[in-house]
Amino acid sequence: MAQRIGVYPGTFDPITLGHMDIIRRGAKLVDRLVIGVTTNPSKSPMFTVEERMDMVRREVATIGGDIQVVSFNSLLMDFAERQGASMIVRGLRAVADFEYEYQMAGMNQQLNDQIETVFLMADVSLQPIASRLVKEIAIYGGNISRFVSAAVEAEVVDRVNTIGRKGD
Repeated sequence: MAQRIGVYPGTFDPITLGHMDIIRRGAKLVDRLVIGVTTNPSKSPMFTVEERMDMVRREVATIGGDIQVVSFNSLLMDFAERQGASMIVRGLRAVADFEYEYQMAGMNQQLNDQIETVFLMADVSLQPIASRLVKEIAIYGGNISRFVSAAVEAEVVDRVNTIGRKGD
């Protein structure tokens, strides 16, 4: 039987508890989960691709199973094909996410109808978490400990202290 490979793409800037919830649950659906760390041209990252990959690898190390962390800078479907994936795993937080993800899934299906998109609803307690908001809270000196692991919190706070907080 062929190995089921899933791809969970994202910028993970930084990786949040919401991402970890989707990774834990997504890893149960496939034999191998490839976490694709990418750069979104419409976002300005706080961390480099290499830093984000290290962060993701550290965070997923205790999950178990076959989880790989790979960077990519191409169309998602081209990346998924290169990985031998049969599914794309996406997390949904709200209706706005669904509308965007539904459109993306439709476009991706047009590019390759052999790769399914699977949506996982975020845990209710984690639904409001977004990396963009975590960074914004940190930049303004807020507490992000409820949204990221302690190690990620330390990295974000250190980066914010390096680039300077707003409102000081």
